[in-house]
Amino acid sequence: PADFVLWFTRSKFEHQAMLWDSPWGRGYPGWHIECAAMSIHYLGEHIDIHCGGVDHIPVHHTNEIAEAEAAIQGKWVNFWFHNEFLLMDKGKMAKSAGGFITLDTLVEGGYDPPDYRYFLLGAHYRSQQQYTADALAAARSARLGLIERIRTLREESRDRIPPAGEHAGASRYLREFEAGMAEDLNTPKALSAVWSLVKDGDIPPGEKLSVLYAVDSILGLDLENLSIREDALGDEEAALATALIAEREEARKSRDFARADEIRKRLSDRGIVIEDTPGGPRWKKSERL
Repeated sequence: PADFVLWFTRSKFEHQAMLWDSPWGRGYPGWHIECAAMSIHYLGEHIDIHCGGVDHIPVHHTNEIAEAEAAIQGKWVNFWFHNEFLLMDKGKMAKSAGGFITLDTLVEGGYDPPDYRYFLLGAHYRSQQQYTADALAAARSARLGLIERIRTLREESRDRIPPAGEHAGASRYLREFEAGMAEDLNTPKALSAVWSLVKDGDIPPGEKLSVLYAVDSILGLDLENLSIREDALGDEEAALATALIAEREEARKSRDFARADEIRKRLSDRGIVIEDTPGGPRWKKSERL
């Protein structure tokens, strides 16, 4: 009685929408065989990677294997990829539980989809991750900081970018990145290699960009697109602008005008214009972003 069902002839719903005639009566397939059948139909009898949540291991995927391999009489999947839960208010994010967010919700809140991707890359897929507004804002700030660095590197290199791997120093960070990804997709370690590369003052800008663009073909953070949404200067950016302006004021008081000019340029690159007034500096969004 506890075995999985191959074919249902009685539905728990009064008006079951999808029903088919079969040798076993009019009905519909069980969940496990439904997934296996669709996979085999569209992808063939042998696939490389099958993904899913950790909660699918003991029942759903185990049953899929039993049914699919019985049907094809051989090995079905090479690798099974199971991710841990994304948590909201100490419970997993799940549509069935009513606790979930959509990408449209994040976009309406001023975030770009790569901001959310950066947030997810900050934790290993085998570890649970807590979703909070602060955590997403921090991820967005980090990605924008990376874009700002890339914008500066592009100006310094004048877009002279050699192929990845031609510079020994930059290649070292590329190997570190690849080692992190090869370590069971250790994305936090891979991101650490990216930031180490960015901060290394001994590597020419063009070589840095070459490696950064190469790793972004894997990470998908849209690092070559330096545009920022016009409505994206939210509370996090405002707080950053305030902090940088305070730092600039300290630099001016100590007569470190080179540092003050550098901060002004950083803000300008982010679409923030500083106005020095008798009452102190003020900032506003540039009309050009």
